[in-house]
Amino acid sequence: MQYSQFIGGEFCAGSSQERFEVISPSTAQALGSYAMAAPADVARAIDSAKNAQARWKHSGATERSELLRRIAGEMRGERERLAAQIASELGKPFGEAQKEVDVAAEMFEWSAEEARRLYGRVIPARAPGIRQIAQFEPVGVVAAFSGWNAPAITPSRKISAALAAGCAIVIKPSEEAAGVALLIAQACERAGTPAGLVNMVFGDPAAIADQLCTAPEVAMITFTGGTEVGRQLGAKAAAHMKKATLELGGHAPVIVWRDVDIDKVAAATVATKYRNAGQVCTSPTRFLIHESIYAAFCEKFVQHARQLRVRDPFDAQAQMGPLKNRRRLQAVDQLVRNARESGAEVLTGGHPMDGQPGYFYEPTVIALRDKAADAALIEPFGPVALMLAVKDADEALREANSLPFGLAAYAFTNDMQLAHRFANEIESGVVCINELQASLPETPFGGYKDSGLGSEGGIEGLREFLKVKCVRQGGLA
Repeated sequence: MQYSQFIGGEFCAGSSQERFEVISPSTAQALGSYAMAAPADVARAIDSAKNAQARWKHSGATERSELLRRIAGEMRGERERLAAQIASELGKPFGEAQKEVDVAAEMFEWSAEEARRLYGRVIPARAPGIRQIAQFEPVGVVAAFSGWNAPAITPSRKISAALAAGCAIVIKPSEEAAGVALLIAQACERAGTPAGLVNMVFGDPAAIADQLCTAPEVAMITFTGGTEVGRQLGAKAAAHMKKATLELGGHAPVIVWRDVDIDKVAAATVATKYRNAGQVCTSPTRFLIHESIYAAFCEKFVQHARQLRVRDPFDAQAQMGPLKNRRRLQAVDQLVRNARESGAEVLTGGHPMDGQPGYFYEPTVIALRDKAADAALIEPFGPVALMLAVKDADEALREANSLPFGLAAYAFTNDMQLAHRFANEIESGVVCINELQASLPETPFGGYKDSGLGSEGGIEGLREFLKVKCVRQGGLA
């Protein structure tokens, strides 16, 4: 993989003297390096986007739709290469990485369809001879930031929505998964994307954020990542009167009621909990289990967790790969150590895996006696599941809503009245009842409380990239 910047339709080296190494989490060895972007590079990307925006905002729905479909086709044609890059840079098992590429391509396909359906509306007037219209217009140049844990899906969601709405974009994907993003840029180039409409820069995150958030040419900020960084970017955007959508961290509760098929729910939640080694913002983490089935559910969950095959991501049998980097390995291990010291019981796992060259960690299950452990309050963002017994629905809801996060939540019960109550009273942007798919291209995805502002995905997410103009026309002239 040739690492570079993508500015004004060209792949080019950054002009900073600093270089960044991309490390394989499976081997802890460098996959490659690149020169980081300097302020002049970012300025050129902004200028390129501004120039492309001037034409693209006048493009028709058909032109936008056809371009997005071509990009999706290019990505599907490079499915194996993209999946291999995800497995190499992130450590996600290759089969799982292939599915991520499919969803990333779907982001472009769905946006291609919705680009044709960005309808305004005619508003009945109060008097004859007056015509009132609410119409959508592109918000303008978009500055986007995406993390490493979904290196194909997250950039694809932002790029596709921006282009469908008529916006140009400057995106700073994660420096640690630059190769995946650059393969998407190559798909955009091959599909005939106008030069400057999509720009990618990699460099010092804080410096690039400052430059993009303060640039008068940039109209909107969209960010996916940690809550604290999101707060800072949101404040910068507000200070410069820029629109912002923020998809931030979570700590997803999972209510498991006494009337479920214990083995079936345990197997399904284990598969989702340890997907991508738990490095998913919607990962089910805080299991709130009815006390009457608590012991049985924990036993089944541990049984399934111990059967997971944690291996090199290119091993065809792998079900879980390594953590992304040494920082995550150390952070997860510290949370587990703290849980032990706080009196919690580690039911399985709880250690880095011996004999592996990369950042592999055992699938871990912790039984909490109370919420003294840091992991009860801090999102583990790793292969750690927390178990807590609850006596009734009131306590389950109280615990589910006890943290300042509300990105995704799950509940399992065959009592439809109780399911309805959980759906309405859990404070979360996404609530899944008896299933575990928290995000799809066609559904809105966004958080409550400290988990973010605005939506991504669905028509709601696409409309984040639009502004509304009211036009009133009379007969005075």
